[in-house]
Amino acid sequence: MAKFDKRRYAEENGRYLEDLAGKAGVNRLPNGVLYKVLESGEGKMPTLSDVVSVYYSGSLISGKVFDDNMGQPYPDSFRLRELIAGWQIALTRMKEGDRWMLYIPASQGYGSRGDSDIPGNSTLIFDIRLVKVN
Repeated sequence: MAKFDKRRYAEENGRYLEDLAGKAGVNRLPNGVLYKVLESGEGKMPTLSDVVSVYYSGSLISGKVFDDNMGQPYPDSFRLRELIAGWQIALTRMKEGDRWMLYIPASQGYGSRGDSDIPGNSTLIFDIRLVKVN
């Protein structure tokens, strides 16, 4: 088995975002977070102090899913200020009912350290639906 090349992995993830940034329908948010609107809602927009209820599926650029609650009967709820920066940046611009594809650079996700099943320097891809703002 080949040794994991951290530098090459980081470069591949950076290139992925660069290539994606030029595609039709892909928009840029602060700090390199990209998104594509899949469905538009008309509800309330959250602030960092709100609790958000969301359905989401998170994957790496390889397609490997690392977290997913899409098939669950109820969305998961989180205090927005406690989530990764990429979610904070995007969700404060979403409305209840919105569904976006988020493309989050490592710097706005888990950085160079990673997290459990997520290697360091990973671009995170989320299909996320904002269900409710409390």
